[in-house]
Amino acid sequence: MKLFLIGFLSGIISGMGIGGGTILIPGLIIFSNLNQHQAQGINLAVFIPIATVALITHSRKKNIDLSTAAPIIFTGLIGAFIGSSIAVKMTPSFLRKVFAAFLFIMGAYETFGKKKK
Repeated sequence: MKLFLIGFLSGIISGMGIGGGTILIPGLIIFSNLNQHQAQGINLAVFIPIATVALITHSRKKNIDLSTAAPIIFTGLIGAFIGSSIAVKMTPSFLRKVFAAFLFIMGAYETFGKKKK
């Protein structure tokens, strides 16, 4: 039941474009016997079908500008290769700390960062 709830909540967050991994990864680590590498790997596998549904929904609403997305997709693929190559060499403990620091920094920025008018 816990996995269904984690999936449901991460799907909602993913559909909003926030990133379901912020729910999925900590949820898997806290409520299962998975380590950081396994949780992040599962997140990647789960991301594809969830992102496909969200992509179709946002595309129908004309919320996707491919001229903006194309260079991000291209460089993101390169970055994903580099990042995953680095991540698999890290210990699960260190990777968990890097992930936690990233979430903390993003949370602080969203809370205290410069607001657009």
